[in-house]
Amino acid sequence: MKIKTTNKNIGQRLDKFLVNELPITRSQIKKLIKSGNILVNDKESSVHRFLRLGDIIKVAKTDINKITKIKKLEPNPKVKLKIVFENDDIFIIDKKAGLLVHPTDKMEPDTLANGLLAIYPKIKIVGDGDLRPGIVHRLDKTVSGLMIACKNQPAFDYYKSLFKTRKIKKIYTALVHGKMERKEDLIDRPIARSATSGKMAVRSKSQGGKRALTKYSVTKQFNNFALLQVEILTGRTHQIRAHLNSLNHPVVGDPLYKQKNVKQKLELDRTFLHSTVLGFKDQNGDQQEFTSKMPAKLNNIIKELK
Repeated sequence: MKIKTTNKNIGQRLDKFLVNELPITRSQIKKLIKSGNILVNDKESSVHRFLRLGDIIKVAKTDINKITKIKKLEPNPKVKLKIVFENDDIFIIDKKAGLLVHPTDKMEPDTLANGLLAIYPKIKIVGDGDLRPGIVHRLDKTVSGLMIACKNQPAFDYYKSLFKTRKIKKIYTALVHGKMERKEDLIDRPIARSATSGKMAVRSKSQGGKRALTKYSVTKQFNNFALLQVEILTGRTHQIRAHLNSLNHPVVGDPLYKQKNVKQKLELDRTFLHSTVLGFKDQNGDQQEFTSKMPAKLNNIIKELK
């Protein structure tokens, strides 16, 4: 397969350009580029190459067919979603813990994305052209609470821009181990993915760390735990979990960011982190704010603490 660039493609990044040209995900495109299976002007290229007029991009149909036979998002009406608000542009979903937002390379068939596709088939063409139709941001599998999904491309582009420019209000409730040294604070520590563990960790800018801002306040201090209200001012992967862990106050129930030396353990099959408040100015200029109550399982744990 050959694709020739035109005037409207000048300056586009190779991987982003191909998302709209090929029926595969951006991550799959990146893998093909890095493995030398996508050529630009008969030469191997980088993912971040910026296109010029007349560039000829070659990709083998066999590579695409091999991927698409495996990587195809299917609607799944068995996935039940709690939709707390809906209009012509967006869904506000109260996600339950244990639900993946979109499939991984294992192509799980029962994710939030599969459920969305069953409810609203038109969402298939919305987004960045991958396996995350309409999904502007995500919550980790073991985290619950509010998130946005978009029903059309203009809405997707608008809300994506709000997230990028930090104009979305995102407040979480978290239970962490230990006694907090400060009742409130702003954590300003750059984070990046660790080369050894794969987890996100505090890293200097020279180590690839990107600025991350997390504001918290203590709602209630217990003997060995603290209930926090947490607002993220940036949107890095695992930001809350990595930041609080870096303070030696890991989130209770976190399967990834956990520490052995905690004074008291709680039996919990999920992360005690809940997206409680989501606020933004919609496309009509109206201020919107949604709140979600903590799940009963989390409330019951709070009632038992001293």
